Amino acid sequence: MPVGAGDEVKQTNEIGMAIPLLESLDIAGKTITADALLTQRKIAQHVVERGAHYVFIAKDNQPTLIADIRLHFAERGEADFREPLNLEHGRLESRAIWTSTALNDDLDFPLTGQVVAIP
Repeated sequence: MPVGAGDEVKQTNEIGMAIPLLESLDIAGKTITADALLTQRKIAQHVVERGAHYVFIAKDNQPTLIADIRLHFAERGEADFREPLNLEHGRLESRAIWTSTALNDDLDFPLTGQVVAIP
């Protein structure tokens, strides 16, 4: 929150404060990450207009976006990358990632460059 901000700014939630915070930073050439709460079209547009990239998490707060991504990855085939199976914290774990650029022009989200599924 900006120093000396008035009461109206103090009552603004995280979504409302994201762009003012980003405006105070030199983000050109940087990658901005955000959790699902900040996965907002206006914030994505702002980040790209400032010369940065974004990695946002899509969850149920963006129902159309997550539905499109889930549908695309429903029959995903072999992973683009998979860690070997290993013992972590007393259990066997394996991580995999699937990536796609097929939705770039079809998603209702600004300037998407790639979608990723990590189940």
